[in-house]
Amino acid sequence: MPLSFRSPPQAAIIDLDGTLVDTLGDFTAALDAMAGELRLPAVSSQVVKGFIGKGSEHLIRSVLAHVGAPASLYGRAWDAYQSAYRGLNGRFAEVYPGVVDGVRSLRAAGLRLACLTNKPGEFARDLLEAKGLAPCFELVFGGDAFERKKPDPLPLVKTCEALGTAPAATLMVGDSRNDAAAARAAGCQVVLVTYGYNHGEPVRAVDADAFIDSLAELGPLLRT
Repeated sequence: MPLSFRSPPQAAIIDLDGTLVDTLGDFTAALDAMAGELRLPAVSSQVVKGFIGKGSEHLIRSVLAHVGAPASLYGRAWDAYQSAYRGLNGRFAEVYPGVVDGVRSLRAAGLRLACLTNKPGEFARDLLEAKGLAPCFELVFGGDAFERKKPDPLPLVKTCEALGTAPAATLMVGDSRNDAAAARAAGCQVVLVTYGYNHGEPVRAVDADAFIDSLAELGPLLRT
């Protein structure tokens, strides 16, 4: 069923991890390197999957708590993780099927596109470049671009301002309740993909306007 916009949508804001690119392998590898440097137990990819989506700070603190490490290790853990991630960014990551066709269809429909992620901006831009997706987006904002991260609506509001589009004419596409909550609060409609992370929870339980199994399905939803 098509989404209901008062007028044709002018832009789409798309999440990165779990929406455009499967980065679980990168996260796990960087955390393994961090654990090795700090002599901590490694964590499985399934555990890591449940911690993705709220930024690197949350990811590292969650892993430290999971293995019973003291919170005082956070500073060293942050440095070790950042160094490891910078060296392997994109190595174990794959663009999801349907993403390239989906993004192309949005651009062909005249929508302006921005990528908005809680991932640090440096890593987000480098990953998009490595996977050939960077030319698709006019703007890329990471979790360090604004004072607050998703699920706060501020990043979406600021991204809409940068695009020059009203939230009501802008679609948020993501994979989690963070994306949905931010979109609802900002006044954007939201579509969630079913293949992402969503903190290990069923994504169809989230309040969203539509769910898609592939980004390639997005174009038909926008036909009003």
